[in-house]
Amino acid sequence: MKFIKGFTFAPFAKRGSYMRKEAYKSLDNLVERVGVNFIILVPNGLQDTPQSEEICYTSNSTVSDEELEAMIYYAKKKGLRVALKPTANCKNGTWRAHINFFDEDVHCEPKWSKWFEAYTAFQLHYASLAEKTGCEMFIAGCEMVMSERREREWRKLISDIRDVYHGAVTYNTDKYQEHNVKWWDCVDVISSSGYYPLNDWERQLDRIEAVVHKFNKPFFFAEAGCMSTQGSSAVPNDWNMEGDVDLKEQAEWYETMLKACLRRKWISGFVMWDWASNQYSLNRAESNKGYDVYGKPAEKVIRKYYDMVVADR
Repeated sequence: MKFIKGFTFAPFAKRGSYMRKEAYKSLDNLVERVGVNFIILVPNGLQDTPQSEEICYTSNSTVSDEELEAMIYYAKKKGLRVALKPTANCKNGTWRAHINFFDEDVHCEPKWSKWFEAYTAFQLHYASLAEKTGCEMFIAGCEMVMSERREREWRKLISDIRDVYHGAVTYNTDKYQEHNVKWWDCVDVISSSGYYPLNDWERQLDRIEAVVHKFNKPFFFAEAGCMSTQGSSAVPNDWNMEGDVDLKEQAEWYETMLKACLRRKWISGFVMWDWASNQYSLNRAESNKGYDVYGKPAEKVIRKYYDMVVADR
């Protein structure tokens, strides 16, 4: 697999976000400043709670198909490979990993069967769009931890996706879950979220390597990132971390992560989290505490390592 030097671009964007000139300028900046060859776009599907059986992807909380298609075509004109990752989220703020139902369907209770019907419709809508626009990869969801034990349903979903989309198919599992997914054999690529503590990369990579060798599939980190908030390098997945701005700590996390990963020949790339469609002015970069790397030392670290990697490594 061609090495992925990527970023997630403007995830969960609201309707109209991709129609603004600022979004296209932001993508230009990403290419010019970081040297990416790959982006992931993340259409937003919303359900009310973790136990809701309906998923909405046609409201103003989700970019329209027309603007999504236009952004895909623009990215491809710039020489980027594009993946779509339609992702379900909960309106009440509960993290999607906690979407869960009884293992057995129970009368008058919300059911896995109904939820997978809705989730399949959601995925197939965007799989068809990915086929139409020539996206190089389709990612059938992200960090749906409690659902991953539903092996039969996931295998059926992947099969249904292949009926309408003919590129590479993967699924983005969460950190620490790579070894728990039993159905990696039915996708083309294994991918996960690499939010591992600064001092734990080698141990986690050893664990993931065993999974990759077992299934004999390519692997990449479909998400990876760390906020520029003091203490975030120890819990990079905690987006609610409070503390002072620490640009050096963020840069150190990326340096450690990239150096450790690039020693492992089985890792086929990274898609960092994330690059906004409407960026802050560069003079505000030093006060930004988020995952953004625009104008921060971490941006230069990523660029340095991306420039070091031969695309067909």
